[in-house]
Amino acid sequence: MADPAGEGRGLGSRALRWVRANLPTRESIESIRFLRPVAHRVLAPELWRFTRRSVPRGVALGMFTGILIPLGQIPASAVLALPLRANVPAAALTTFFTNPITTPLLFILYYKVGAWLLHLDRVVPGDPIGNAVAAPPGWLDWLVAEVGPATALGMLVCSVVGAVLGYAIAALGWRWWIAAKWKRRGHGKFDAH
Repeated sequence: MADPAGEGRGLGSRALRWVRANLPTRESIESIRFLRPVAHRVLAPELWRFTRRSVPRGVALGMFTGILIPLGQIPASAVLALPLRANVPAAALTTFFTNPITTPLLFILYYKVGAWLLHLDRVVPGDPIGNAVAAPPGWLDWLVAEVGPATALGMLVCSVVGAVLGYAIAALGWRWWIAAKWKRRGHGKFDAH
C-alpha cells in the first residue's frame, strides 16, 4: 500500500523528511536576536520562494558561510542572502553540512589544502629549519607559523570551491527535478525557467 504522503521508506524519503524537519522557518529566523534590525528585509517573501535561480544561490551561499564562518552561520547566511537574492532556507539548511561530526575532518582538509598551496612540505636548501643544528620550533610556533596560515588559506579556497560546486549541483538538481516532473506529467521537452 502506498504512503499517502508519497514518501516511501528508502534513503531518499528519510533525507526528505530530515530536510523538512530541519528546514528553517520564517519564524525561526525571525527569532534570531542578531537579525532583528534587518528582519523585515530577511523575511521578504522573494527570499523564501524556491526558484531555479534563488535555490542554487542559496546553496552556494550556505556552502561559503558554512565553511568560512565558524559560528553564526545561519544569521550570516540570512543577511548575505539579501544582496545576493538567494533563498534563505536553502542557504541556512546547507550550513548544516558543518556539524560536530564533520568539522574535525573538514579542518584537516583545510590544513592539507593550505599546506599544499603554501608548499609547507618542501625543504628548501639553506633553510635554517632544515639545518640539523637549529632547534626545532615549539608547538606554539608551529601553530602560528604553519597551521594557522595554512588552515586559513585552505578554508578560503574550500569555501570558494564548495560554493561553486554547490551552485552547480543545485542547478543541475533543479533541472533534473523539473525534467522528472514534466516527464511524470507526460510532457516531452521542458523549459526549466
